[in-house]
Amino acid sequence: MSQRANPRGTFLRIAHTLKAWIEADPSTTELPSLAQVMSDHKVSRGVALRAFDVLRQEGMAEPVPGGRWRVVRAGAQVDRRPLHERIADVITADGLEVGEAFLSASALAERFGVSRPTVTKALEKLEAAGVLAGGGQGKVRMVRAVPSREGRS
Repeated sequence: MSQRANPRGTFLRIAHTLKAWIEADPSTTELPSLAQVMSDHKVSRGVALRAFDVLRQEGMAEPVPGGRWRVVRAGAQVDRRPLHERIADVITADGLEVGEAFLSASALAERFGVSRPTVTKALEKLEAAGVLAGGGQGKVRMVRAVPSREGRS
């Protein structure tokens, strides 16, 4: 039986291709989507997932919420805290004061490399916690309180 017809050989070949792609570009932080791998290699979802799992087992990649996969580099620090906590840190990092306008969902989505709906959910958590005020379509969110790290831990 040829390697092409053997599913085991197929997912290992895809994993090898992805590893070579990661090693060729040190700036790569995210793997192609599952759909892209399925399309490029003309394989099923299960075969593509097995290829990604090989990378996970070897410590080269990890899944992130939303179905994407992130490249794991040796010695690189990755902030795995929930998004709303990382967004709350923007207030202190950018030196924002109570009453100042907060960044838009689009700007935050670009800054953190996530989708706008994901950012919107995180902003809603911060509004519920009393850190931000306002929001909604066409409205500017305002800083209501400067969060302290002790209060969130």
